[in-house]
Amino acid sequence: QVQLVESGGGVVQPGSSLTLTCAGSGFTFSQYTLSWVRQAPGKRLEAIAHINADGGSKQYTDIAKGRFTISRDNARNLMYLQMNNLKPDDTAVYYCSKGPRVRGQGTQVTVTS
Repeated sequence: QVQLVESGGGVVQPGSSLTLTCAGSGFTFSQYTLSWVRQAPGKRLEAIAHINADGGSKQYTDIAKGRFTISRDNARNLMYLQMNNLKPDDTAVYYCSKGPRVRGQGTQVTVTS
């Protein structure tokens, strides 16, 4: 079955960097647009970035612009989110998603001093 597994979250200080990884299986990874989304406590799910099937087209929301970079390695069925200059407001559970209905279990990112 389709499976997405996120990793790489943690507790970091403001201004730090983290790279999240999403491993996909159970589908032809290289044929699908994938996304990163997040959900902070008590808030709605927010889109962060999208990357098309071959990685040649990327779209970012205002959350990500200038700080986050999405990328993928189709040979390894992996997608990444490089996050720089993290802020306390970035504290959330981060998910990779395939379309609106398929998400992984998420990885917690906590930014605190």
